[in-house]
Amino acid sequence: MSAPPSPPAPAQTALTQTGPAQTGPAQTGPAQTAPAQTAPQSPRPAPAPTAAPGDGPTITSLSFLTPGNYPDADPLTGLEDTLRLFELGERLGFDGAWIRQRHLEHGVSSAAVFLAAAGQRTRRIQLGTAVIPIGYESPFRLAEDLSVADVLSGGRLQVGLSAGTPPHAELLGDLVFDGDWRSFDLSYGRIARLRDNLLGDYLGDADTVIHSPGNTQRPRLQPHSAGLADRLWYGGGSLRSVRWTGENGLNLLTGNIVSGEGIAAGEGIAAGEGIAAGEGIADFVTAQRALIREYRRLIGPDRPARVALGRVIVPFDSADRATRERYRVYAASRHERTLRPHGERRTLFAPDLVGDAQQILDGLRADAAVGEVSELRVELPYEFDRRDYEQILRDVAHTIAPALGWRPAPTQPTQPTQPAPPA
Repeated sequence: MSAPPSPPAPAQTALTQTGPAQTGPAQTGPAQTAPAQTAPQSPRPAPAPTAAPGDGPTITSLSFLTPGNYPDADPLTGLEDTLRLFELGERLGFDGAWIRQRHLEHGVSSAAVFLAAAGQRTRRIQLGTAVIPIGYESPFRLAEDLSVADVLSGGRLQVGLSAGTPPHAELLGDLVFDGDWRSFDLSYGRIARLRDNLLGDYLGDADTVIHSPGNTQRPRLQPHSAGLADRLWYGGGSLRSVRWTGENGLNLLTGNIVSGEGIAAGEGIAAGEGIAAGEGIADFVTAQRALIREYRRLIGPDRPARVALGRVIVPFDSADRATRERYRVYAASRHERTLRPHGERRTLFAPDLVGDAQQILDGLRADAAVGEVSELRVELPYEFDRRDYEQILRDVAHTIAPALGWRPAPTQPTQPTQPAPPA
């Protein structure tokens, strides 16, 4: 998308399609990745602006989501940079670090494998994926992989999922499946099967056992990681998806893309609020707030109604002049999509928050959907490199999140990386 002739104001200027829903655009080329050597650190940003009591949303949990970019010819450097970003997030006190799972692109194609590695490089921070398209996965084999990674991390995985026909299905379907994959059930039922497998129920009746060398045992998925089934999230951006999520007791991920289709007065909103007659919601924030409230209406009383909301946040307080201008151009190139609903499903896009700390705080405080949640996820753009990501995380942790009530988690020494054996 070409940028407008003159960039808009730096705060809330544009949208990037980076929410947890599976409808985000594919990358069009290799992402830039910084060299592996340590980059010079930017000056520490100014202290966070002071927040008056009750001034806007209160954030108690802060995470970030990164695409795990790498150049086609050097995936190792990019993946290593992403692992180092997880380590930095832990040192800065972030509560969670999340990775995208993307097939056929310059990103992480197996979140479970990557998070198993991240679990060995960190000790405290929660490790998430947003999202795994369940359509390509065996609900049993994926449950095994996630369970291994969760046990290795000490029970820190947060697993985001999506259902429906997965991205690039026309290219990948025949490579993944035997038979006509178009006739397979790729819907929510596969997520329900994954959760059932994670519960660790025994297979067969009470007399069913399996024999292995030196052992006889009742069969179930191994290793069983208690509690992982309660740490499943669904990337819900439509009325149908958030209703299924609430009715089935999963946690809710919501980001920068939602559908206004079918949302009407009475579903968490007042009559006439943001509604174009006969067409559903036309305003992003109004639609997202309605979806969050509908989810909470349906979640069972025995389940915490956890909602993690994502926004692309790009502060430039400690960035140099050239980087600030690059951030502005990035935001301006995404502004057009935020101006109207798109397609039959009335897809709506949130603007990015790009600017200094005060501009970003003003945008967050004016966002009624942010006011509905206490868990905020900083979504890092695809096109940036490691040094950009590090600067963004530092600025958020030092100048933005504290003004919203967030306090960094206590830091712990990160486990040292084991040196490679001699050749």
